[in-house]
Amino acid sequence: MFDTLQDRLAATFKSLRGKGRLTDADIDATTREIRIALLEADVALPVVKEFVSHVRDRAKGAELSKVLNPTQQIVKIVNEELIAILGGQERQIRFAPAPGPTVIMLAGLQGAGKTTLAGKLGHWLSEQGRSPMLVAADLQRPNAVEQLRIVGERAGVPVHAPQPGNGVGDPVEVARGSLEEARRGLHDVVVVDTAGRLGVDEEMMAQARDIKAAIAPDETLFVVDAMIGQDAVNTARAFEEGVGIDAVALSKLDGDARGGAALSIARVLGKPIMFASNGEQLTDFDLFHPDRMASRILGMGDMLTLIEQAEKAFDEEQARASAEKLLAGNGEFGLQDFLDQLKQLRTMGPLTKIFGMLPGAGGQMKEALDNLDEREVDHLEAIILSMTPAERADVGILNGSRRARIARGAGVTVHDVNSLVNRFVDARRMMQSMGPMMGMGGGARRPRPPKTERSSLAMDRSAKKGRGKKGRKKKGTGQQVPAQLAGGVQNPFAQAGPARPGAQAGDFELPGELRGMFDE
Repeated sequence: MFDTLQDRLAATFKSLRGKGRLTDADIDATTREIRIALLEADVALPVVKEFVSHVRDRAKGAELSKVLNPTQQIVKIVNEELIAILGGQERQIRFAPAPGPTVIMLAGLQGAGKTTLAGKLGHWLSEQGRSPMLVAADLQRPNAVEQLRIVGERAGVPVHAPQPGNGVGDPVEVARGSLEEARRGLHDVVVVDTAGRLGVDEEMMAQARDIKAAIAPDETLFVVDAMIGQDAVNTARAFEEGVGIDAVALSKLDGDARGGAALSIARVLGKPIMFASNGEQLTDFDLFHPDRMASRILGMGDMLTLIEQAEKAFDEEQARASAEKLLAGNGEFGLQDFLDQLKQLRTMGPLTKIFGMLPGAGGQMKEALDNLDEREVDHLEAIILSMTPAERADVGILNGSRRARIARGAGVTVHDVNSLVNRFVDARRMMQSMGPMMGMGGGARRPRPPKTERSSLAMDRSAKKGRGKKGRKKKGTGQQVPAQLAGGVQNPFAQAGPARPGAQAGDFELPGELRGMFDE
């Protein structure tokens, strides 16, 4: 959502590189560009003026660090001011004292995503150890009650829906009755989904006020579509004046809008952003962290969120065992282990979203992420799943016929299979070389590559040093392959599989890209 703003700010900071100190002219030019970037991102004008003024005053003040260069100084100031306009710090739910229940009322315009967000909030509360219940108090919109039932079922959260909806029933009575139902069902949190309208009107406000008076919610969340820009601020102000809200929940934060609503609404209303929904899955929902959002806007990544998501998605014991196998340097880490890790990684969401949280996910890396096709990952999984367990465990047994069979089974070319295997071996070899530095793989001694990988090293050496012709005749001559090549290099074909008496050079079929290295 903040791509445009991120690009403009990055270009602005880049212009400061190489400067030994910041002059007043540099500060004025930089703040001018920041002002343009914020206006293009659809940030409210009063917020832009306040933001730019604070940045200019601090940059010209005496607080600049002598340790930081000009670019770092400006980035530090902009980062702190972004955090300030986004709310300063995360806002937690104020839970009611026992026996409760805690009541959370959702309000907003029709189409803002209240019903979907209710299911995500219920799922999130369940993960926090709570026992939530959803309440279908939107009796106006067609099929709103049925939609909440479906969302609640997906989230594993019970739904209180005594009225059919579609214009039938009293939403105030439904909301009031939900409190007693929650006490009977021992639910400690009640999430009330209320009706919205296509626009702010007095009937809508009156109904919301009546529901709020009947249930006395501990939290009244205004759900706003982050993609509607400046109108989000105006609508939020109208709800604050007509009903009263405690915090804001942003939906559709993964959209392609310019993000001005998120940067404006907290400052204009003086109400914090509590939650952010940034995807279609139930898990694409969490507390809003102003510092992490500011870091992502400035291209510095969001490692804390990435770590938290990884902790949820990855099995700790399995991840530790895989890491030990990989770094041990004995070749036990195979394609099955890689496939297991890849599947767990994909449970965290689209790869573009995951990699976008890494620091420096801009410039050329951003272009690469934009061009990343998730179907390519599907192809990798298909290739590995087309292998036998033995082939996944030891890629060294993959001769030409095996690779051709795997390619047919996965619906790809032999070149795709070769590419996957080669990249996997290279990556594993690189990680194994890091084993000694991480206290694994036998101390300070560099781990010796497994036999299946020494084969590729032997081929490289023989091709470079011209030693591959000794002790070898042309294909099909019937002479046995020696155990060692010139210079004591282990012959890869002598160890390529189970020993067979009288193994002939003509029995082995090389991939096309390696065949030329041995042809005379």
